[in-house]
Amino acid sequence: MDFEPTEEQTAAQGLAARIFGDLSTHDRLAATGTGTDTELWKELCAAGLPGAVEEIGLLGLVLLLEEQGRTTAQVPFAASCVYGLLAVAGQGTDEQRERLLPPLREGTAVATGAFPACGGVQVEDRAVRPGRLSGTVPLVPWLREATHILVAAADRSLWIVRTADAGVRTEPVETTAPWAAGRLVLAGAPAERLGGAGAYEEVLATARTAFAGLQAGVCAGSLARAVEHTRTREQFGRPLSTNQGVLLRAADAHMDTEAIRVTAYEAAWRHDRALPYAAQALTAAWWASEAGKRVVHAGQHLHGGTGADLDHPVHRHFLWGRQLDAYLGCGSEVLQELGGLLVQEGSQ
Repeated sequence: MDFEPTEEQTAAQGLAARIFGDLSTHDRLAATGTGTDTELWKELCAAGLPGAVEEIGLLGLVLLLEEQGRTTAQVPFAASCVYGLLAVAGQGTDEQRERLLPPLREGTAVATGAFPACGGVQVEDRAVRPGRLSGTVPLVPWLREATHILVAAADRSLWIVRTADAGVRTEPVETTAPWAAGRLVLAGAPAERLGGAGAYEEVLATARTAFAGLQAGVCAGSLARAVEHTRTREQFGRPLSTNQGVLLRAADAHMDTEAIRVTAYEAAWRHDRALPYAAQALTAAWWASEAGKRVVHAGQHLHGGTGADLDHPVHRHFLWGRQLDAYLGCGSEVLQELGGLLVQEGSQ
């Protein structure tokens, strides 16, 4: 395995780091609230970064999402790339790719996903084109910004729903992280099928890998803030960073962050080379959930009383880390799924 990024991936990551670093500042984030920073989103799309994901692959997307996570930038970059660009490019028909991909690349269309599959959404009139969906999904990230939703029905079939169509209702939901999330209510909503057998498992594994990369960036940003704080804050005439307890806590957080990063890299690398990666995606998701939770707690604790300030920048990393811990399955759920997959593979 060689996780060394290509020249194109390195260039895209550098561009993303500059844009996120310049525009995703604490003041702008505070002013944005729970919505999207529309100027930042326009800048990312003008730079061609969403469209570049088709060329630089899932590993390239993981690298870009690391940069988003470092600044907790308020844009639907991960959701639109995973549930829009990569899903349609990998699972769509020629007609769907020709129709849907250009606006997703340009950012004039924004996609999100109603994942994972649950019993809340049922398919009606399966023989009719388009199909019809009914049911409720309690939490969909970036729903308030989306024009298209990739819905995973109870039978694990995938359907594209447009938020502007009749029978589609969205309701705002407050979550730990300010992701412009919402509740999706479908009442005979028109929907078009995406992909066939195995499409759900493929998109879910891709999403888990991508969001693990996002968590790696969130953790790296939290740790960087904690290191800077403990290096400059003095207690009893010396920096906090000289205390052994602080050093050990920061070292553990660093190792956890690297574990999230390398497992996300491995899963993405295998995906891009068309190798089986279901187990690796679950492994990355488990590390993102369990280790991510530890890291953002450590980042907040290492700030002492300052970390309890809800307006402090490190608190955003804490909120994002906790939300990513639960999204697409918490650690115990993912571990159970991974164990079942390993048993199944071992019996074959």
